[in-house]
Amino acid sequence: MKTPIYLDYSATTPCDPRVVQRMLPFFADTFGNAASRSHAFGWTAEAAVEQARGEVAALIGAHPKEIIWTSGSTEANNLAIKGVAEMYRQKGNHLITAVTEHKAVLDPMKHLESQGFEVTWLPVDKLGHVDLDQLEAAITDRTILVSLMTANNEVGTLHPIHEIGALCKRKGTLFHSDATQAAGRFPLDVEAQHVDLLSLSAHKMYGPKGVGCLYVRRKNPRVRLVAQMDGGGHERGMRSGTLNVPGIVGMGEAARLAKAEMVRELPLLAALRDRLEARLLAALPDAVRNGDPAARLPHLANVSFPYVEGESLIMGIKELAVSSGSACTSASLEPSYVLKSLGLGDELAHSSIRFSLGRFTSEAEVDFATDRVVQEVKRLRSMSPLWEMVQEGIDLTQVRWTAH
Repeated sequence: MKTPIYLDYSATTPCDPRVVQRMLPFFADTFGNAASRSHAFGWTAEAAVEQARGEVAALIGAHPKEIIWTSGSTEANNLAIKGVAEMYRQKGNHLITAVTEHKAVLDPMKHLESQGFEVTWLPVDKLGHVDLDQLEAAITDRTILVSLMTANNEVGTLHPIHEIGALCKRKGTLFHSDATQAAGRFPLDVEAQHVDLLSLSAHKMYGPKGVGCLYVRRKNPRVRLVAQMDGGGHERGMRSGTLNVPGIVGMGEAARLAKAEMVRELPLLAALRDRLEARLLAALPDAVRNGDPAARLPHLANVSFPYVEGESLIMGIKELAVSSGSACTSASLEPSYVLKSLGLGDELAHSSIRFSLGRFTSEAEVDFATDRVVQEVKRLRSMSPLWEMVQEGIDLTQVRWTAH
């Protein structure tokens, strides 16, 4: 078995070889600028871009004209949130989101707060869900946007976007969803789910990095945005700049493959994830599974291993590519804000590992990975005085620690 074994598909995915093959001609042979309208090189590029637009639209149940190309989900989220805020400021200055969103939603919201907008930050329960009654109560006649992700990137919890979309439609406010983690892993239908704006990124669904898109609803209601990038008026005036034709072609092919293979792929991913969790929890019965055990992505497992520091565990399993529940900041090691929002204490949040599987993960790799994690957790615990105290039946919450 080749190591390291990649179990971090939620961070990025390898480009599917079929996607690479589709993109290759557009680097050197078919290299035209899609905005060049006066010759065949431009026409060929434009035709490829429009084909990709149709393929991405088909994945989410949209019309091709509703797809606006971006450099990825971060740009798509910024365009959706800031674009709506500026366009509809006369109607209201209130936006709603949740504390567990990706930074690419939280930071634009914080930026708008600094510009005088009012943002409601909804809490979540221990499974990662917002309270729909609380959401409804938060919407006022000044609310112009609700932004809630389809699926959480750390624990995989799925928001009930169909219900959220219906609520927003009833209340007359726009609904944006960051579906970066969900594309190809959960059925998306912007019409049935009443979504007005949706962000996607190619590299999370076996496409290339540096390309993504924003779905912008054309009717019922027609959504308008203030562009965040000016110059040339590309993409219906919402996003200027020469289009990344090879990347867009790759995203189109990735979307086509995702739509074609989802029905077969998702049960296989869920079975592998369940196998991984079952093996870990059987060997380490005190391990804690984070997020919603039912309403979640099929490929992601977030598990906390009490009395073990997540970063130490990752250092000890160099043969595995996984991610920690802690995020390294410049001066300190902070536990994940998502896990803290779910009510996990610092110790448990610090001990969490995210395993995310994908199209190229094998059962043998899952078995090897779980064996290595169990072995390393036991090794680290054997050196932990806290683990020793727990084994002796001491309740650590009742211990009074004194500094000498």
